Amino acid sequence: MTTKELIQNINNRKQQLNITIDNLAKLSDIGIRTLNRFLAGDDVKLSTIEKITNILGLDFAGNETIPFKQLQKQRANQKAIFMASLVQSTSALEMQGLEENTINTIIHKFENQFLHGEYKNRLWVA
Repeated sequence: MTTKELIQNINNRKQQLNITIDNLAKLSDIGIRTLNRFLAGDDVKLSTIEKITNILGLDFAGNETIPFKQLQKQRANQKAIFMASLVQSTSALEMQGLEENTINTIIHKFENQFLHGEYKNRLWVA
């Protein structure tokens, strides 16, 4: 596969996930200028390509390694756990830590909101 085909596969997946270049750069932990250079066809480090493709569920050749739905679910779960940790931290500060089943319920509700609810558009926001 050529670099041009890899870039096309990355752009296709980026559109499929509805992720902006800015958020992809943040999630990949690379600079936006580096990402733009790569998408323009310039040479970048292999580690940069690996970071980009890992976030998008692709391999070095641009082939899907994680199915679209599974990738969305993983991201929703990561964000839901983060949101639940914020709730748990606030409760702990008030000396009212939450029980595990309550935390799991909160995680499940946030996950559903990121997948199907009002936060769906925020799934890939860094």
